[in-house]
Amino acid sequence: MHQKTLFITPPFTQLNTPYPATAYLKGFLNTLGRESYQADLGIDVILELFSSKGLRALFANLDESDIELSENSFRIYALKDDYITTIDPVIRFLKNLNPTLAHSICDRSYLPEASRFQQLEDMDWAFGTMGIHDKARHFATLYLEDLGDLIQEAVDPHFGFSRYAERLGRSATSFDEMEAALEAPDTLLSQTLTHVLEQKIQKYQPDIVCISVPFPGNLYGGFKCGKYLKKHYPNIQIVMGGGFPNTELRTLKEPRVFNYIDFICLDDGEAPLLSLLEYLDGEREITQLKRVYSRVNNEVIYHNGAKEKDVPQRDTGTPDYSDLPLHDYLSVIEIVNPMHRLWSDGRWNKLTLAHGCYWGKCSFCDISLDYIRRYEPMTAALLCDRIEEIITQTQQNGFHFVDEAAPPALLRDLALEIIRRKLTVVWWTNIRFEKNFTHDLCLLLKASGCIAISGGLEVASDRLLGRMKKGVTVAQVARVADAFTQAGIMVHAYLMYGFPTQTAQETIDSLEMVRQLFQAGIVQSGFWHRFAMTAHSPVGLYPEEFDVMRIGPDNGKFANNDLEHEDPTGANHDLFVEGLRKSLFNYMHGVCLDFPHSRWFDFKVPPTSIPPNYIEKSISVLPDLGNKQNAIVTWLGSLPEMSVFEEKKGKKVYEIAELVFYNKKKEWAVETDVAVGEWLVDIMPKLLSSNAEAYPLEKLKNDFEAAGLGSFETFMTSMTWTQLRAGGMLIL
Repeated sequence: MHQKTLFITPPFTQLNTPYPATAYLKGFLNTLGRESYQADLGIDVILELFSSKGLRALFANLDESDIELSENSFRIYALKDDYITTIDPVIRFLKNLNPTLAHSICDRSYLPEASRFQQLEDMDWAFGTMGIHDKARHFATLYLEDLGDLIQEAVDPHFGFSRYAERLGRSATSFDEMEAALEAPDTLLSQTLTHVLEQKIQKYQPDIVCISVPFPGNLYGGFKCGKYLKKHYPNIQIVMGGGFPNTELRTLKEPRVFNYIDFICLDDGEAPLLSLLEYLDGEREITQLKRVYSRVNNEVIYHNGAKEKDVPQRDTGTPDYSDLPLHDYLSVIEIVNPMHRLWSDGRWNKLTLAHGCYWGKCSFCDISLDYIRRYEPMTAALLCDRIEEIITQTQQNGFHFVDEAAPPALLRDLALEIIRRKLTVVWWTNIRFEKNFTHDLCLLLKASGCIAISGGLEVASDRLLGRMKKGVTVAQVARVADAFTQAGIMVHAYLMYGFPTQTAQETIDSLEMVRQLFQAGIVQSGFWHRFAMTAHSPVGLYPEEFDVMRIGPDNGKFANNDLEHEDPTGANHDLFVEGLRKSLFNYMHGVCLDFPHSRWFDFKVPPTSIPPNYIEKSISVLPDLGNKQNAIVTWLGSLPEMSVFEEKKGKKVYEIAELVFYNKKKEWAVETDVAVGEWLVDIMPKLLSSNAEAYPLEKLKNDFEAAGLGSFETFMTSMTWTQLRAGGMLIL
């Protein structure tokens, strides 16, 4: 008889939506008929703590302690009755269950306020673009963050709303500090965590608990759960997997880790988990496990004798979100950034279109690891099947496609399939700014429900983009961003500084490129990231090829991934942090675009060498779609109503065809030759995007010329064709 499995995500990831790993694995076990359950302990702990009952316990805990509070924390403590009274209505409001509370929140007389509200003086500009509910959600988020500051100062220094003890998991080559924290006395927060865990154990009675640890900020919580289970349920087998072990624990030698868990799986979880379940069911030997660590005779052993390959994406099953409290997640607005707003506001079903990255060359990325290296796309039909299943299960039609970089060809096919099935889907994803994202493809993606994309512009320097093997230029990024923006799709740019050999001049030139992108209105959101050197990236593996020196840390027995490095020929990148952040903050809101770059820095910087119209000139260059090989044509609009009228020019009377089209906003007409009009009326049903088969551009050309209408190339320069293109005739 198969054993029962419970998947848990320890605190904390996101407040607004569950991390999808447990749903993926539960969906896979469904295909095998194995019983499994899942829990997001992060949202459960938050809801337990941020309740009137939880706050009473919090303030009672403070009453019993002798900690000396800061002025801000004492203010919150002094207003404890106001916090206890308001917390339950606020949480209901953030669950979208109590919308009328927005009026009380916005008049600034309902919520108690502490230091987080001081930043509002600098954000008055934002509220002109925010509706009352958005504004109230932002205030409610600040209110929670005030309480979070109190918890961090006086109860548990490891607390964070989207991470728990993250510092302990970062660059932790030694297990000593983590072990010390785990063996320290419990705090109110860790007691709440184990209380919630106990409820899940009682409810599901699992034989195996699988702990998904996607980020460093989940590691401590995961081990804390393992410690509790080891003490109170020694017969339960404890398995850890997820993004953190996949990147950080690939050279694990520390046996003390297994005081808290029994097994660690690496990379895609399906095949390792199945091999482990079969082992625990007595159906295979431990030597035949797949990518699994365990402790044998106080030594860490890596078992990888299984002959089975990884489970193909088509066979992993549909992610199953059952057991998760989908209506209890909180829609918060932490900062007024359009893309971060998507990340933290609203509940998104998460789905992967393709395993790995179809590009797989970027030198700063972990391209040596399986989750990047092994590219395996799914079909559009199968993806749409899964989308429909998930919508039926969750009653939510918002999707975040969580690919490393969504392939344009697959996105095209998926968009057409969504339109053919007449699905209502709202989605966003991450892309590479590559040339195949044409204006027409972006219009198609918009029609299928795409509202936003994010992509890596990185250093905005063609020399450095070349060293990164990014496969794009700044001009190309600008053209793609322009295509998305013109289609009504928001564009977020991931920006990077501090790449090896990056000079001060290149940093300022990169900032100028970013300024011009915002000035042109083709990027709406961005974020600067400091380059991080990791052990599994080409830069980390071959630092000498990138003129950078690895200086530490020495490989330890525990985690090994983040590397310290020196950049002897590059600028002092630390100097630029605040100026880059501040300038981008202003650019995103359309202000200070005329400031000289020197205004953002408190030290001398070189003037930019980028022409002031570089981006403007770049986006004026349009590709020739007519010569695209294997292009297809699709029509997004409605079928026309045709009428014929006569028009007199001098002594001659001409017959003119008028084709009237109706779209969701208006009606519009095309006037053309009668023969062309009749041909269009006949051919356009074959071009509808809802058709099962795509229509090749070459066939359309042949049809036109076979009808005796002349040269199709000439027709493509006509006003009729121009109007049809503007109305929804796409070449893909």
